[in-house]
Amino acid sequence: MDLRISGRRALVLGGNRGMGLAIAKALSAEGAHVAIAARDPDALATAAREIGGARTFALDLADTASLPAFAAAVSDIDILVNNTGGPPYGGAIGRETADWEDSFRAMLLSVIRLTDLFLPTMRAQRWGRVLTLVSTGAVQPIALLGISNTLRAGLIAWSKSIAPEVAKEGVTVNVLMPGRIATERVQLTDQAAVEREGLPIETIRQRSWSQIPMVRYGTPEEVAAVAAFACSDLASYVTGSVFRVDGGYVRHV
Repeated sequence: MDLRISGRRALVLGGNRGMGLAIAKALSAEGAHVAIAARDPDALATAAREIGGARTFALDLADTASLPAFAAAVSDIDILVNNTGGPPYGGAIGRETADWEDSFRAMLLSVIRLTDLFLPTMRAQRWGRVLTLVSTGAVQPIALLGISNTLRAGLIAWSKSIAPEVAKEGVTVNVLMPGRIATERVQLTDQAAVEREGLPIETIRQRSWSQIPMVRYGTPEEVAAVAAFACSDLASYVTGSVFRVDGGYVRHV
């Protein structure tokens, strides 16, 4: 299917690995001119080769003061994929104030600020796509991810709030909610359970799969396929929505 985004300019945050890299590849395969940003320059260079050519930008999202200069360097874009890393593991009670503040800057404030910086061009040209990745923990909290559950729920509310503000200008704002996807982050989550409970990794993994109707983890490519559609010209009448790619994991309607 032709998603009609050939020649569009896309920026994928966290595009150096996992779901971010898979999304960057999917957009590039559709003919979009892709830029990726992350903290590790070496990983960015490797990812750019995998994509088949992409502009790369070293960026620490927690350094919010650097975001205007970064946006100026990237210049105008049509598609923004907000994909951030996760906070330290742990519950929501008794966390240090710095844990909350640092994670807020890196996971939420940075996304809000960057979107504000890139929206004027999208609005002026009357076409744009903003897609923000969250987690099923935002609607069905996950143990040991207290900060993530909280902040990612905030990103959904923010996305839903700004969607109607730009809809009449042809800009869509949506949320992508992956479930348990076979990425490094999920491996670390499983390993944390191993260390906490003293059980074999295979036992932890099988227990996790038993909660998913499809009885497996998803792949980054399965997430990327939905992301590419959400960022496409074909999805021009879809905004303020949450796309769940979770194998049926979330139970509520």
